[in-house]
Amino acid sequence: MQKLNLPTYSFKIKNSEKHTLIFDELRKKYLVLTPEEWVRQHFVKFLVTEKKYPISLIAIEKQLTINNLKKRSDILIFSSDGTPHIIVECKAPSIKITQDTFDQIARYNLKLNANYLIVTNGLEHYTCILDQEKESYIFLKNIPSYKKYN
Repeated sequence: MQKLNLPTYSFKIKNSEKHTLIFDELRKKYLVLTPEEWVRQHFVKFLVTEKKYPISLIAIEKQLTINNLKKRSDILIFSSDGTPHIIVECKAPSIKITQDTFDQIARYNLKLNANYLIVTNGLEHYTCILDQEKESYIFLKNIPSYKKYN
């Protein structure tokens, strides 16, 4: 798999008859190792290891309903009081991050009302706060750490 713009981590990887699989430590199961899953697993590890978010506050592929359509947020981090704190949208490294990507996560946030939005393809990471009054993004230089913002 491709080297990402994240620290290097070790993962449990195995081959099945049809696919390469990666072990998801949060969901406690092996998943098909797609480029997007590679980014998601690295980003979760980054959030836990570098940014010190407790695993207990992180949900992966949390289902939500928007306009009667079932969607899934890639990574959702809750604050200690159980409210959504950060939504992370992961894309494969080959996918360019565009306005559509931000629009997608902003739609999710209309339902979740999280404080921060992060979009990553593993190579580029964008962190922002959505200013709902001005309908614009306020971009941050760094991804917030757990201790600093929670």
